Amino acid sequence: MPGTRDHTRDDDTEGESPDPVSDVVRWAAFSCALVPVVLLMCGQSFGGAVGSAAGLVALTCVCHALLRQAERTAARVAADRTAPHRGRHGRTGAGTHRGARHPGTGHPVD
Repeated sequence: MPGTRDHTRDDDTEGESPDPVSDVVRWAAFSCALVPVVLLMCGQSFGGAVGSAAGLVALTCVCHALLRQAERTAARVAADRTAPHRGRHGRTGAGTHRGARHPGTGHPVD
C-alpha cells in the first residue's frame, strides 16, 4: 500500500530517524507556520490566525514535553529491568550479615 511503512523488516534502517520525537516536533512546527497562512488565505482575520498559531505553538510545546518525559520513563524502566534486583537492603547473597559477630574458625568462643 503506498504511503505505509513495513516496520517488521530489520534490515531497512537507513530511512529511520534516530530521534523520532524531534521529527514529530519538526512537523508540528511546520504546521504551526502553515495553518495561519492557510487561514489568512481563506479569509480569516489576522487576529484569528495569530490566535490559532499561538494555540498550536502552546500545544506543540506541551506535547514535546510529554513525549520527552515518556521517553525518559521508558528508558528508566528498561534500565531497571536489566539491573539485577538485590533485595530490600541491597544484600549480595542469602545469609550474608555484614558487621555481625559470628565467630569463625580460629576464634575462641567466650
